[in-house]
Amino acid sequence: MYIMFTFTELQILCAESIFLKYSLALLIFIIIKQVWSRQFACSGNEKSQIEKKVIDIGQSISIDSTNDGADDDDNDYNTNYVDDYKPHLPEREHIPYGGLTECLDRSGELFYKLTNDRRSIRKFNKNKPVDIGVIKKCILTAGTSPSGAHTEPWTFCVIQDAQIKRKIREIIETEEYLNYKQRMSRQWTADLRPLKTDFIKEYLTDAPFIICVFKQVYGIRSDATKQRHYYNEISVSIATGILLCALNAAGLNSLVTTPLNCGPAIKNLLNRPQNEKLLVLLPVGYSADDCLVPDLQRKPLDQIMITY
Repeated sequence: MYIMFTFTELQILCAESIFLKYSLALLIFIIIKQVWSRQFACSGNEKSQIEKKVIDIGQSISIDSTNDGADDDDNDYNTNYVDDYKPHLPEREHIPYGGLTECLDRSGELFYKLTNDRRSIRKFNKNKPVDIGVIKKCILTAGTSPSGAHTEPWTFCVIQDAQIKRKIREIIETEEYLNYKQRMSRQWTADLRPLKTDFIKEYLTDAPFIICVFKQVYGIRSDATKQRHYYNEISVSIATGILLCALNAAGLNSLVTTPLNCGPAIKNLLNRPQNEKLLVLLPVGYSADDCLVPDLQRKPLDQIMITY
């Protein structure tokens, strides 16, 4: 014999019976939980596969601090290495250090005066030549910069050829037109307005030299395997700072430029290898007689130094 209830009778029965009402709610909760668990929970085999993938990924990512993991343009930067745990440098006994043999003055005042005199120049004397020997000595000076694990991850491309300089200017002016008209924010262009810059870059063809500073994202060993270059952008940035000081000390003027979206085209023009990326571009020469610079003041010491 079966006892049949209509829906209305079942509603009345549940309303009159507290036990049935809460039992029915509990049953519905259990059913929903089971459906939810089956929908989103993975089997033990699936779970182990996921855990294995996480472990594999973790093992493939090495401790690499080239640019704090930033802007490496080589997609397989962390692959294709042969790590046999041999150091980049030969393992030799350390040698005694006798201290500095040269200095400008013991107070630091002379070097401060030299660097404080430096200005970014956008109008060069195109008729006043620069001795290539001075450029070489300044780049040799930049090469004394410290670098991560002494990998020296820099390449300085010195361009004197007028045709190559013209092509570089065409590349940069084409991109800079789009930057100023479309890509750069209104705040960005407003901040640049007091400097009176625009997409026209005549200094690229007027300056006797252009130095393109490339960072080597990784090195290539003699057996064609990759050599990690730790902190490569920081290392090359320090070397660029030393280069600026050397140029200034030699009586030359320069301008630090970071042409937005131009790196790949300039890299191709100069036929640079895959492991290099353009960091900065420096026009170098002597300022024109009618050169003007912004009336700027640098921050005083109490705004840039904190003592403890």
